[in-house]
Amino acid sequence: MKHITRVMNISQIHEMVGLEPPLHPLISVMRNCNNKMDLNMVDKYFTTDLYMISMKGKQGGSIQYGRGHYDFQEGTLVFLAPDQIISVDTTGHGSVPEYMGDETGWTLFFHTDLFRHMGLGETIHEYHYFGYDVNEALHLSAREKETIRTIIEKIEEEYSQNIDAHSQTLIVSNLELLLNYCKRFYSRQFLTRTAQSRDLVRRFERLLDEYFTSEHHISQGVPTVKYCAGELGFSPDYLGDLLRQETGKSTIDHIHQALIERAKTRLLASSDSVSEVAYHLGFEYPQYFSKMFKAKTGMTPGAYRKGIGHK
Repeated sequence: MKHITRVMNISQIHEMVGLEPPLHPLISVMRNCNNKMDLNMVDKYFTTDLYMISMKGKQGGSIQYGRGHYDFQEGTLVFLAPDQIISVDTTGHGSVPEYMGDETGWTLFFHTDLFRHMGLGETIHEYHYFGYDVNEALHLSAREKETIRTIIEKIEEEYSQNIDAHSQTLIVSNLELLLNYCKRFYSRQFLTRTAQSRDLVRRFERLLDEYFTSEHHISQGVPTVKYCAGELGFSPDYLGDLLRQETGKSTIDHIHQALIERAKTRLLASSDSVSEVAYHLGFEYPQYFSKMFKAKTGMTPGAYRKGIGHK
């Protein structure tokens, strides 16, 4: 059984990597050029109470997260949310990965207490990329890197000054600006991979067709977002955002639509009761099927059968 170290705050991170105490207790930008990083973090597992955004600069390195290893390339941003488990691997000599000595890289850590009672506290869950796997990282253009660099420096500048009544608002405003630019850049990344995205939609539709044709729903129940994402080789959040970008609908919307189409066919082509139709489609509770059907079609399954059948 692997041992997992819990990192609870910014001060603990600084101590682990041999840095001076942080200038702010809830947010810190760690420059990877610091030569004091003689940390024994390599080949160990960690989980934190912190959000993390890490920029890969010029040197190489790898990090293990999710399904496997990811080889950092220049201008790559990786995002991690609290409670995710990560480990760092060596890529060269010594105990510290090369990218942690990279002069152009940095890592931003921040705690939810920084903005818990502000607007960002309500919207932080909307930045889905914190749920992406590392192999779904954000790859920046030179101009995009410059935009991100400017905001990071502004955050550093703000928390390095004497804290006053405006400090929290300004720090959080810049942090939110950073997160929104990253959302924009991910949208650009999706758009520049249009062919790949369209192929994904076709693969996803085939996956659902095969799931029902093979009658997996009878033994395994309604297909889940997690199942579909795993079969396609993506994290659930990344798959959802790719589909939403390409089709305007989420993964669960696609799954529900596939269920509705099969439900309509069975309602009209058989004498099965509504409950029997629900069970056949993989629903454990017929009430949930009826509720979903009405939400998507505007009528109950019974009303649909009666209305269409009399036309």
